[in-house]
Amino acid sequence: MKSVLFINGCVRPESRTMYLAKHILEHIEGKIEEVNLEKLMLSPMNLEMLRQREALLEKQNYEAPDFQYAKQFAAADIIVVAAPYWDLSFPAALKTYLERILIVGITFKYSPEGIPLSLCNAKKLLYVTTSGGFIRNYNLGFEYVKALAEAFFFIPDIQCFCAEGLDIIGADTKAILLKTTAEIDEYIKTAKINKFA
Repeated sequence: MKSVLFINGCVRPESRTMYLAKHILEHIEGKIEEVNLEKLMLSPMNLEMLRQREALLEKQNYEAPDFQYAKQFAAADIIVVAAPYWDLSFPAALKTYLERILIVGITFKYSPEGIPLSLCNAKKLLYVTTSGGFIRNYNLGFEYVKALAEAFFFIPDIQCFCAEGLDIIGADTKAILLKTTAEIDEYIKTAKINKFA
């Protein structure tokens, strides 16, 4: 059975991003594990935390609780990230989480030439976001996650599903969300997401 990691960066109970994420999760076969960033409330890395992590890595103590999220990320077959569009990117909690999973020896390693090599299983990363206005060329949150997924995790299939213009006066919010769910359905069908090994 495939392992699906759901990274939930939604904050509002009525989140439209969560609506789309749930649609994806309902159509993916596999065991779903959720990381709820709102409930987790991870602290940004400070000097003491960095030194502690460095000491653990020097001893190659990968079983330490500090590395649980990195190990969970590395083990997943499919990653689903739900993050509303805030300030050209995403909520700060997601950046804090990403700092916790980018760990040498767990999610990636370096070649003798200093090139990152992936230690992750994931073959697909699906990023879901919604915005009140039109993102156009400024979907920087997705671009950042995509860059990490390509450069460090070597995930070959990276997709973004975005419902935008939701808060524009006169916008048909329901129709916009339905259009995006249709795009999700088409992707799941054509990518045969429930068929790959």
